[in-house]
Amino acid sequence: MRRTVRLVMSIALAVCISICTGSYMAADAKQISPYDSSDFVVLADKIPDILQEIRYYSAFNFVGQRIDGYNAPVALMTKEAARALKNAAADFRNAGYIIKVYDTYRPQKAVDHFMRWARDSRDTKMKAYFYPSLRKDQIIPGGYVAKVSGHSRGSTIDMTLVNMETGKEIDVGGHFDYFGQLSHHDFKGITTQQQKNRAFIKNIMAKNGFNSLPEEWWHYTLKNQPFPNTIFNFPVDYLPKRLK
Repeated sequence: MRRTVRLVMSIALAVCISICTGSYMAADAKQISPYDSSDFVVLADKIPDILQEIRYYSAFNFVGQRIDGYNAPVALMTKEAARALKNAAADFRNAGYIIKVYDTYRPQKAVDHFMRWARDSRDTKMKAYFYPSLRKDQIIPGGYVAKVSGHSRGSTIDMTLVNMETGKEIDVGGHFDYFGQLSHHDFKGITTQQQKNRAFIKNIMAKNGFNSLPEEWWHYTLKNQPFPNTIFNFPVDYLPKRLK
């Protein structure tokens, strides 16, 4: 009996120490390999009219070249996030807009590429468009690039809207991936209509279960994302066909 009591106390103490020191992290509800794409879907299969401009597959991004891990110009998301985004897309469509996506799931190898670029002070070829007011050595301390990205959990989207009648992007007073206060939701140096347009996107995404990021008007993450503690690292590519 004493031995059992001591064992229980030892386990409780170990758990307490882990929690108090920050070394304990709750596991995801479903355990999955970082290289397993089986819980992801191709977004265009769920939202056929979605527009895709996958910037990190191209050279039109803040690095100025295709990013590691982007093998195809395709948007992938977890099944849960895609389901919620489909509902948001219906709301936007009813208001006369369709979603244009810049990025969704992002493998860790892409984030590693960002970090290597950020540490290379000589590479500033895209500065004029994406970070004109920043020195290269301010990008990491400013939080514009980090070692881990929420995109790698599979339930985040970078997006804007396109007017179904005119074919033009909604005017939000700034462009995707601009490093600076202009990209903040609460930035006051834009017109009233541009502020309303940002709020319009934010409100519909919130209605459908997505949280916004204060520093990036284009960035939304599913509130109840299925893999909050998993950093995936399989490449962005067309997924294999699976039996339903």
